[in-house]
Amino acid sequence: MKAVAIIPARLASTRLPRKMLRDIAGQPLLGWVYQAARAASPEVEVMIATDSDEIMRLAQSRGWTAEMTASTHRSGTERVHEISSRLQADVYLNVQGDEPLTRPEHITALLAVMQDESVQVGTLKTPCPEHDVQNPNAVKVVTEKSGNALYFSRATIPHDRDRTNPPYFKHLGFYGYRKSALDRFCALPESLLERSERLEQLRFLENGIPIRVGETPFDTVGVDTEEDLQRVEAILKTKKS
Repeated sequence: MKAVAIIPARLASTRLPRKMLRDIAGQPLLGWVYQAARAASPEVEVMIATDSDEIMRLAQSRGWTAEMTASTHRSGTERVHEISSRLQADVYLNVQGDEPLTRPEHITALLAVMQDESVQVGTLKTPCPEHDVQNPNAVKVVTEKSGNALYFSRATIPHDRDRTNPPYFKHLGFYGYRKSALDRFCALPESLLERSERLEQLRFLENGIPIRVGETPFDTVGVDTEEDLQRVEAILKTKKS
């Protein structure tokens, strides 16, 4: 199985401008993600997909593989789709560029999900920390017994009406796609649930495309705010020491 890990990276972030190039514990945020993806497997090609000349120059100076993509893309998935149109692979992995706590284990867990040739779209979940169960910025996922996603939500799902203490799982934003699934996603209009929750993976579910969910014990912290950045930096400095 030929797999390509693509890291969408843009500078036009609204909540934390230029976050991809912000220094965290001694290197740019984007570098932590690239380093983890490269460490996962020597057989997985890793590539940054950007629309920024500045990010491209950084990649070239560090010896990172990167390609320019259109500035009109509305999501990382569309950026991955552009790369898939000119680079042949069996599986395309979407590794979020603002997840500096990405670990090689996340990539290998996602590859394990995609080893099943019937899986068109794969992603990951992890046991939800208690402080994130009620947090709308932490997306929760519920799955059926086969491992396919039933729903993703910013709400607390399942709702614990009778105090039975069900397990909660946090969705991690790592995706694996077959080319046909990417093509179909980008051809479909934004769906009602996707628009309501601001979760693009719901476009797949609303259109009958199953998403297989693998599990990992390793949580991540996405960087969207200055507070997120400071929290992640403290974690990485502790790991380094």
